[in-house]
Amino acid sequence: MTLRRRGEKATISIQEHMAIDVCPGPIRPIKQISDYFPRFPRGLPPDAGPRAAAPPDASARPAAASAGRRSPSDGAREDDEDVDQLFGAYGSSPGPSPARPPAKPPEDEPDADGYESDDCTALGTLDFSLLYDQENNALHCTITKAKGLKPMDHNGLADPYVKLHLLPGASKANKLRTKTLRNTLNPTWNETLTYYGITDEDMIRKTLRISVCDEDKFRHNEFIGETRVPLKKLKANHTKTFSICLEKQLPVDKTEDKSLEERGRILISLKYSSQKQGLLVGIVRCAHLAAMDANGYSDPYVKTYLRPDVDKKSKHKTAVKKKTLNPEFNEEFCYEIKHGDLAKKSLEVTVWDYDIGKSNDFIGGVVLGINAKGERLKHWFDCLKNKDKRIERWHTLTSELPGAALSD
Repeated sequence: MTLRRRGEKATISIQEHMAIDVCPGPIRPIKQISDYFPRFPRGLPPDAGPRAAAPPDASARPAAASAGRRSPSDGAREDDEDVDQLFGAYGSSPGPSPARPPAKPPEDEPDADGYESDDCTALGTLDFSLLYDQENNALHCTITKAKGLKPMDHNGLADPYVKLHLLPGASKANKLRTKTLRNTLNPTWNETLTYYGITDEDMIRKTLRISVCDEDKFRHNEFIGETRVPLKKLKANHTKTFSICLEKQLPVDKTEDKSLEERGRILISLKYSSQKQGLLVGIVRCAHLAAMDANGYSDPYVKTYLRPDVDKKSKHKTAVKKKTLNPEFNEEFCYEIKHGDLAKKSLEVTVWDYDIGKSNDFIGGVVLGINAKGERLKHWFDCLKNKDKRIERWHTLTSELPGAALSD
C-alpha cells in the first residue's frame, strides 16, 4: 500500500486501475435480440405469461447461491434456459403440456401460372378477343389493351407491341404483330389481326401464342410476357373475350413432329363456265409460306398446269409479290376444255420463290384431280358436279410433286 502525506491527493497505479475496471466479475455472453423475440408459427404460446410470472422453485435457490462458482459456459446455458422458459420451450417442459390447437388442413396453393401468381402484378394483364370464321377459314384476333406492364426503359415506361404465332411451327410465315405504342405501361391498340387459311383441323391441334414485347431502336427488342390459347377452346363463329395475366416466357417444343411441318397454304377457286366452255382457275392468295430468302421472306408467284399437257400450252403464271409470306394474287386463268374431259385431267398448282440471277426456289405445291385424296379430291368433284358455280377451298402445300414440276 502506498503512503501519502497529509493534504496530498490519492494516486492509483495503472495496475490497480486496470484491475478495478477490467475485472468486475465473471464474463457473460451478450444476448442477441432473437433471444428476446423467438419465432412461433402462430404467435406466443398460451402459457408464456403464466410461466414468466411463476416464482422460482426451491431447487433454483441453491443454484443462485452458487452462482459465483459457475463457469461462463454454465451461465450462458442457464440464460438460454431462462429464455426458453419465458417464451416457451413450447410443450417440452415437465408437467402437463398445453393442448395444441388442432392442425388446419393445408390451404390450396395458388397456381403459379394462374391469376394469383406474382407474374400477374409484375408483368401486367392483356385484354383481347378471338373469333373463328368457319365459312371463310379465318381467325380474327382483336388486341384491345394491356394494363400495368412491366417497365422496360430507363424512364420507367415501355414501347409495347403484341405479336402472334401459331404453334406448333412458329415462324415468320405465321407471325402477325400490332403497331408499337410509345412511352406507356397501359397501351390501347384496338387492332384486329387475321390468320387466313385456318381449317377445322388447325382449330383442334394448334395453339395461339400471344406475346407482349418492348421495342428498342438501338438493341434487340425485349420480351415482357406472353399467354397461350389452345384454339380448341373456341366455338366456330362465336367471339370469345379474354382478360389474362401475362406469364414468363415458356419453352417452345423443338422436338415437335416434323410431319406437321408445312410449306404454306393456298386458296384456290374452281368453276366450270358453260358460257366460255372452259375451266376457270382462280389463284386468290397464299398464307404462311416457307421463307426461302436470307431476309426471312420470299418473293412468291404461282404456276398452274392442266395435266396431261401434251402440247405444253397449259402453263399459266401469276405476278411476283415481293418480300412477303402471305401474298394476295386475285388472278384467274381459263382452260378451254369440254366438261366431259375434265374427269381425265388433273390440275397442278405450284408456288415458287423468284430469284434474280439464279434458279427460282420451289416452295410447295398441290394437285387436284380424280386421283387426289381428301379435300383435294372433294374440291375437284364438287367443281365437276356444280357447273357455273365458283367453289373456293384452302389447300396445304406439300414439298413432294411429280418430277416435271420441280424444274422451273
